[in-house]
Amino acid sequence: MIIAIDGPAASGKGTIARRLAQHYGYRHLDSGLLYRGVGFTVLQAGTLGERATAIAAARSYDPARFPEEELKSDEVAQAASIVAAIPEVRSALIALQHEFARSKPGVVIDGRDIGTVIAPDAEVKIFVTATPQERVRRRILELRGRGGTVDEAAVLADIEARDDRDRNRAVAPLRQAEDAVLLDTTHLDISSAVRAAIDIVEAVRAGRRPA
Repeated sequence: MIIAIDGPAASGKGTIARRLAQHYGYRHLDSGLLYRGVGFTVLQAGTLGERATAIAAARSYDPARFPEEELKSDEVAQAASIVAAIPEVRSALIALQHEFARSKPGVVIDGRDIGTVIAPDAEVKIFVTATPQERVRRRILELRGRGGTVDEAAVLADIEARDDRDRNRAVAPLRQAEDAVLLDTTHLDISSAVRAAIDIVEAVRAGRRPA
């Protein structure tokens, strides 16, 4: 089984995907880490604006190269959003995701184009969202939890810029697949959001239409 989880930044999709994978004993892939890895590579090389360097990094990318914590900074997140808009970068990383999707007994993959491009035949598709204000609040809490200095206006501007790039890029823009179930987490804590996601999966497995 393939469970595809899509949604914008700070919507909760990553945490939901990890918890679903743990619940069902499936492998989990945060596809955003692939793009963050490419973004991190070009940042290290000082070549963020150079398409050729980003494409080369994607084509030779090793998912195990970087510890996940190295890829969690805001700077890397912004770089990932920029390189993800390059069609050749996306093409290079799609193959890695297709290979992962064949894992048994099942997988949970989260990102922005999983249900529409990477796994359009996924048995379960969930589009996770929340209001921009709630996503900003969550992002601020995350940054403060890391001990960082937080500028609320800058956080809002960053999320809006990422949303704009994700939704308006020429290749594989962020959008809800027609057969995806919408899960709005604005007023849900993580336990409730995960429970709602499990209910969606169980409804599909039982042949019922998710509520």
